Amino acid sequence: MTRVWGSMWTPFIASLLLAAWLLDVVTGSTDGNWTVKHEAGRCALKGQCGKKSFFGGQLPCPDNSVADDPEEDTRKKLVAICGDKWDDGAICCDGDQIDSLSTNLKRAESIISSCPACKENFFNLFCTFTCSPNQSLFVNVTDTQKANTGKLIVTELDTLWSDEYGKGFYDSCKDVKFGATGGKAMDFIGGGAKNYTKFLKFLGDTKPFGSPFQINFPRPSAGNYTNMSAADPVVRACNDTDEAYRCACVDCPGSCPELPKVAEQGTCHVGALPCLSFAVIIVYSAFLLLLVAAVSGHVAYQKHSKRTSERLQLLQDAAISDDEDEGDNVRHAGLLENPQGQYWINSYCDTAFKKLGFVCARFPLITISVSVLVVAVLSIGWVNFAVETDPVRLWVSPSSEAATEKQFFDTNFGPFYRAEQAFLVNDTHAAGPGPVLSYDTLAWWFDLENRVRRFRSMKEGVSLENVCFNPTGEACVVQSITGYFGGSFANVDPKTWPEDLRHCTEQPGSQECLPGFQQPLSKDIILGGWEKTDDILDAEALITTWVVNNHPQGSVEEALAMDWEEMLKNLLKDAQREAKERGLRLSFSTEISLEQELNKSTNTDAKIVVISYIIMFLYASLALGSTTLTVRSILHNPANAMVQSKFTLGVIGILIVLMSVSASVGLFSACGIKVTLIIAEVIPFLVLAVGVDNIFLIVHEFERVNLSHPDESVETRISKALGRMGPSILLSASTETAAFALGAAVGMPAVKNFAAYAAGAVLVNALLQVTMFISVLSLNQRRVASRRADCFPCIKVGRADTGRRGAQYGYEEEGGLQRFIRKVYAPALLSRKVKITIVIVFLGIFTAGLALLPAVALGLDQRQAFPRDSYLIPYFNDLDDYFNTGPPVYFVVKDLDVSERLHQQELCARYSSCHSFSLTNVLEQESKRSDVSYVTGSTASWIDDYFTWLNPTNEECCIEHGKTCFAGRDPPWNVTLYGMPEDGEFLHYLTKWLASPTNEACPFGGAAPYSNSLVVRPDSTANPVPASHFRTSHTPLRSQTDFIAAYASARRIASDISESQNITVFPYSKFYIFFDQYASIVSLAGTLLGSAVFIIFFLTSLLLGSLATGLVVTVTVIMIVVAVLGTMALAHVSLNAISLVNLVICVGIGVEFCAHIARAFQFPSTTVVAKAPHNLVGRMSRGRDARAWASLVNVGGSVFSGITVTKFLGVAVLAWTRSKIFEVYYFRVWLALVVWAATHALVFLPVALSLVGGEGYIDPESEGSLEDDLNARRYRALLPDEDDVDSDDY
Repeated sequence: MTRVWGSMWTPFIASLLLAAWLLDVVTGSTDGNWTVKHEAGRCALKGQCGKKSFFGGQLPCPDNSVADDPEEDTRKKLVAICGDKWDDGAICCDGDQIDSLSTNLKRAESIISSCPACKENFFNLFCTFTCSPNQSLFVNVTDTQKANTGKLIVTELDTLWSDEYGKGFYDSCKDVKFGATGGKAMDFIGGGAKNYTKFLKFLGDTKPFGSPFQINFPRPSAGNYTNMSAADPVVRACNDTDEAYRCACVDCPGSCPELPKVAEQGTCHVGALPCLSFAVIIVYSAFLLLLVAAVSGHVAYQKHSKRTSERLQLLQDAAISDDEDEGDNVRHAGLLENPQGQYWINSYCDTAFKKLGFVCARFPLITISVSVLVVAVLSIGWVNFAVETDPVRLWVSPSSEAATEKQFFDTNFGPFYRAEQAFLVNDTHAAGPGPVLSYDTLAWWFDLENRVRRFRSMKEGVSLENVCFNPTGEACVVQSITGYFGGSFANVDPKTWPEDLRHCTEQPGSQECLPGFQQPLSKDIILGGWEKTDDILDAEALITTWVVNNHPQGSVEEALAMDWEEMLKNLLKDAQREAKERGLRLSFSTEISLEQELNKSTNTDAKIVVISYIIMFLYASLALGSTTLTVRSILHNPANAMVQSKFTLGVIGILIVLMSVSASVGLFSACGIKVTLIIAEVIPFLVLAVGVDNIFLIVHEFERVNLSHPDESVETRISKALGRMGPSILLSASTETAAFALGAAVGMPAVKNFAAYAAGAVLVNALLQVTMFISVLSLNQRRVASRRADCFPCIKVGRADTGRRGAQYGYEEEGGLQRFIRKVYAPALLSRKVKITIVIVFLGIFTAGLALLPAVALGLDQRQAFPRDSYLIPYFNDLDDYFNTGPPVYFVVKDLDVSERLHQQELCARYSSCHSFSLTNVLEQESKRSDVSYVTGSTASWIDDYFTWLNPTNEECCIEHGKTCFAGRDPPWNVTLYGMPEDGEFLHYLTKWLASPTNEACPFGGAAPYSNSLVVRPDSTANPVPASHFRTSHTPLRSQTDFIAAYASARRIASDISESQNITVFPYSKFYIFFDQYASIVSLAGTLLGSAVFIIFFLTSLLLGSLATGLVVTVTVIMIVVAVLGTMALAHVSLNAISLVNLVICVGIGVEFCAHIARAFQFPSTTVVAKAPHNLVGRMSRGRDARAWASLVNVGGSVFSGITVTKFLGVAVLAWTRSKIFEVYYFRVWLALVVWAATHALVFLPVALSLVGGEGYIDPESEGSLEDDLNARRYRALLPDEDDVDSDDY
């Protein structure tokens, strides 16, 4: 009976005890500790007891029972997912938990499977956490609640893991790449964690699409956990010694071979100064010290000599002998110092030009008619006139690497996409930039993007879906925050949108965050300014990019795309006003915007350029009249002004300049050479500079001949004038034409075309000046002789003088400028002390220019090419400030049969047999030294993702005939690539892969990321995949220096890969074509300028008959160019194709400034030399001082008034331009050119010639008249000398 009652009460008592325990559980009497016992062999949770809500996942039951052995099926499931170490022993999980575990781990496996160590550690953590028989030792359940089933479920727990395991786990996964996105796997599995504590926290945090309950990972040392110990299983390193766990180089820096160090570019510095700057400063300082020492020694010697002379004088008779007096007179007469010989080339040229002048003056109408006819015939080529506006065809030679590579890329992969981009920024408040994101702002932005999708263009009715890039066929590629919400504002919850946004920025690859085109959106390309607080909700800019298909230039498809872009531009301009009303700012750019704004800039500046030319025309026309009209002559007889005016002559001279430009344009247009905007803006400036100066010289010389030979015929006088000035024009025109023609050999079209047009225009201009202008000059002189009015030759002015006052006495009435040069400027300039000072100053300027050469930057900021009010300027500013992604760069492989295993190994990276320095491995290594390589981020390697797609563990990827590809294959899929597809099988699966979608079930599908990455020709027997590319990115490039360095680095990387793997690889990015010029522009500039300088030296030496004078002219031109370069550094003018053209112009105009003075020095007029001040005649300079003085007096006024003032007035007008590019590259450079060329030619050159100029020659045109004969014999007393009249003592 007792046994019966005992047997009856036992279950009853047990039930009471269980009820009491459950009551404690329900009432929380455990004080938050649901795991009562912590000991080996005991669980903390087990099984699944229900969900929090209808939509939630299954949660485990709190279970502190003893671990038990599973059923056989459960064991097989566990071993299949967690490995052989679980093939025996008790566990703390059941079959349902293992099924859930398997499902969740497979999701992660598709992301981290490429790195065995990371996968092993990831799986080991969750397998141990879920099923370890010692679970209670490191897991403590801290909170539960009732599930929808009525059972208790775990909602929060603590789990202890050793710091060593946590750190090792994080380190093994932190660099793993997820190939389909080009991002890091840590962004998906760890929320972009930067250390292991944040990584574990992310894994354990409750989130809508993450852990269904809170798992805390406290540090073991941070609390008192009684009877608990941290789990510390074996952690595998990514570079583990066990090959089974060793990760590929792309996923583990420790597995990578070390790349050779990049040789630093030759940048030499002494302290903060570049070596060149330091060297020239030292040399100049040494020169100054030597000069000071020499002057001091000379002064001391002179004082000593003077004291010695005074002592000797006391011992001699103080009377002056007749011999001494006579010697003094002879010294001042300078009989032995005038040029005595003739130079045969000059004599030949003189004779030829005299004959030419005589014929043109004798038959003016015929000459003019023939000239006009020739120009008209050449101008017929205008029918083929075309302006080249495509920057690619302007700055890059068609035969250059960049051009041929772009052509290859466009032909095989299609032209690079057309990008339309907009920035919405919150920076309109006085307090500065602030967060741009709000629910209302998102509502407006969604509406704006919907309008962009719906609206059609007015002209062709084109919509976005007609032109967009749509790789999957499901949706256009629009990179925007709206993609996180499926493109519909209905998916934006007004309460939870901040958390939803955070989730998507942390896990952009989550299925719920993928946009319609199925490629994850990185937060860096859709939000900007959040880096300041590291909070995505504080983003200051919202960025949207519409990707549009591009097509060959001139195609119908391109026209449709441009039509839609015009609609988008107008829509976004309207949206700018809407944004302003919301206190925001919208900036944008479309593909057509750049060219439109550049043309707008040109059209805007056209008015300024025309005004500049008109001012130069008017000045030149009026200034020519000053050669015969002075204030004194007008006051003496006002009627003279109507006759002596040369306004018509000046207009004809300017017309000749325009005719030469027209002839050159017609000639080269007929040859198919397109005009560039540089040519249209610069050639008239250049030819005017050259042509006006020559006109002034001819007219001035003709007026001198009129005075010295008034009784000769007009033809004879003109022939004498041209005989003297013709060789000078020949000198300047030949050197300039040859220097410009050199540029035609350059590959860069902008420079090449300019050089051709400039050489042609200068040559034609010179020919017209010595023919047509001479004929017009003869007609003008006949008009003057018949007292007919200028501009109105039918009107005869009877009261006008037939000649100029004073001509009968053999001297001319000087203008104010001529008088100033003769009496004040030239004598002062050539005094000994002034010459020393000038040499010191100009050598100092030259030294400063050389020292500043390293500071001349390369590049052309495109913002400078737009009008100041262009809407693109704020866009490019925002691009620099907020867009934290660099431009994509493609490493293109061509002519490689990738179906062969050897070539696969030369490209891949994720497999053990891949070459250590394969293409993808090298790019991965280069991304780790981005400060040198300018490459960052993962490489989208199609071959690695293709083979990963074939992995049968990715069950939803490759499916054929209802089965997973390679499942059960012999040999099986493996990381050694042994047995992987080759030849026809490779092509078969490749075609399937390129058509497979990218989705959550299979993130390795090739349709979205790689559909345009390969050229596949299934019917080709030679090479079915002749070209493919591997995509990565540059670092954010903020400056022109960054772009240039990035291009050079990509070139280096491609060259290294090609050489090491013996394959053909080249880099391509959309901006490369514009920066290719900088790879060679320095050497190109050196070659062009050096060759031009050599030609100047050769021709000037040949035509002037003196190596010394040729060298002085050449050195002066070099100093002008160096001074302009130094000014460019100070004025922040970069070196590019535009400034290179300007430097070539500097050489040409520098020669124009110097050539006439040098020739007047080398072949001085005896009439002018005879009037040289006495203190210049007889110096120990063999007559150089007198000849230098004569050259200034003879042509100095023409150089100053004919070219300096003309160009200064024209350049000054450019200061009012609205275009930054005109202000920087034309106004600043041309102003520097005019200033430096004028000062060097009119100040330094005469001094240098007086010091080291060559031996002079007799000018044939200085012989023959009585005056010339008297001057040659130095019977100066028989000639009136204004210096004597004015009593000036020099």
